[in-house]
Amino acid sequence: MTTVADAVAALDAAYPPALAESWDAVGLVCGDPADEVTAILVCVDPTESTVDEAIELGAQLIVAHHPLLLRGVHGVPADTPKGSLVHRMVRAGVALFCAHTNADAADPGVSDALAEAIGLTVTGPLNPNADGATGIGRIGTLDKPEPFAVFVERVARALPATEGGVRAAGDTNRRVRTVAVSGGAGDSYLGAATAAGVDAYVTADLRHHPASEHLAAGGPALVDVAHWASEWPWCDQAAGILRAGLGGTVSVTVSTIRTDPWTAQSAGAPTRTGRFTG
Repeated sequence: MTTVADAVAALDAAYPPALAESWDAVGLVCGDPADEVTAILVCVDPTESTVDEAIELGAQLIVAHHPLLLRGVHGVPADTPKGSLVHRMVRAGVALFCAHTNADAADPGVSDALAEAIGLTVTGPLNPNADGATGIGRIGTLDKPEPFAVFVERVARALPATEGGVRAAGDTNRRVRTVAVSGGAGDSYLGAATAAGVDAYVTADLRHHPASEHLAAGGPALVDVAHWASEWPWCDQAAGILRAGLGGTVSVTVSTIRTDPWTAQSAGAPTRTGRFTG
């Protein structure tokens, strides 16, 4: 019999909890380690839709990247959004396991999956730990250089579609060969990308002022994708680890439900002439 504990052991071996940031909350959130597991759902976000999916699949375990209870809580009453999810999972016999910054830093981890999706050959971490192999982000190379505009299209084709799409900043004719990537919010590593001397940096949740200042200082071109989309390739990586670690005894499904929170966009008003005031 394969148990929740067996799945946790396989995941902890691949994504050691010691790699997690001190502020993070990783590991088993709810569920009995002794319970049998025959089916697992892997997703980025533990939300109502993915919990629904797990229950419909008959899964006994959800493996998510983002923690459900990241900040300290004093209770999980069923009349709160997160408490409601905990109660639903417990009542349905569904355990929840989260691998967050430990999966970000692992080798391979979240950014390796992002780099692979884009078509990069990884050469090392963007922000390495002392061991030189683990750490946040990855640096990689393309098989051959290509214009930045072409590279942006490459990224857009490689990742699942979202309403926000893919934004880019930089000279569209710039030649791109070396690339830094960081799944999830990555503007805190803009300096590391500049120091690495890469041609472009792919991440999520870039903000106006840090991006503007980075470009003004001569940093690499930027590609800003949806947070969820940047981390979704990791789901297939984690699913592979579970299939291998559990000897193929458990059905493992990667969720394709888009849990990106943005549901609509507009390009805005047509190009204006003259002065704009307001």
